[in-house]
Amino acid sequence: MSEAAHDTVSGYIQHHLTHQQLCRVDGSWAWNQCQGNFWAINVDSMVFAIVLAIGLGWLFRRIAVNASLDRPSRTQAFVEMVVDFVDDSVRNTFSGKSRLIAPLALTILVWVFMMNALDLLPVDFVPFAVERAGAADYLRIVPTADVNVTTGMSLAVFALMIIYGVRRKGFGGFVASLTLHPLNPKELGVPLLLWPLVIAFNFMLETVGLLAKPLSLSLRLFGNMYAGELMFVLIALLGLYQLPLHFPWAVFHILIITLQAYIFFILTIVYMSQACEENH
Repeated sequence: MSEAAHDTVSGYIQHHLTHQQLCRVDGSWAWNQCQGNFWAINVDSMVFAIVLAIGLGWLFRRIAVNASLDRPSRTQAFVEMVVDFVDDSVRNTFSGKSRLIAPLALTILVWVFMMNALDLLPVDFVPFAVERAGAADYLRIVPTADVNVTTGMSLAVFALMIIYGVRRKGFGGFVASLTLHPLNPKELGVPLLLWPLVIAFNFMLETVGLLAKPLSLSLRLFGNMYAGELMFVLIALLGLYQLPLHFPWAVFHILIITLQAYIFFILTIVYMSQACEENH
């Protein structure tokens, strides 16, 4: 983007809300020529999400290896507090038994929170440094403000819901949960001739409810983080006068990023629990 584009309000906003993209154009890879291309890769979102995941994995492993019962460090004590919180939440919410749910819940809570927390960095700081270094023309550093990232995480949770539902109930039981609930034609005494209508009605209701779960996970997180990012961009337009507004909004935004990470985390546990329920 040209420097002149930064001199206008619309140009400044558009620049800060544009991803560094990579896609195939006429058989070759091209940067930032991906308008309308479904297969475009938002490189900035992927890089920040992967780097955070690797960094958090390294940090938790280091703390686990160096854990001390006699003289725990402050970091160890904090991590243990987070782990205990996740463990209690899983025990109180998840009705089944699985060795995967607690680690999954811990990963989601910490990873989503850290991705959200990138929104607290000044909107011009990292993009300006990267652009001046010639590493990218555009840069958005908050992965959860990218609907592709939130949708990808939600689809992963959705796939686990299906897998756990089939494992717990069997394929026949899983199909029955979509076709014989909430109206069981046999229990209601419905004539056999009308069973297909009742089954079709149940399938429609249950399918809509099933598909709404990943949508609610992805769009809620994306919408809140995108709105928060846009607010920081609008505040930055004030120049030096942004400081009186930036600080209170950042303080309030800490609540938002924490709440959104918690909602994604707790809904994942709830949805996984529902997938394992025998009577659902």
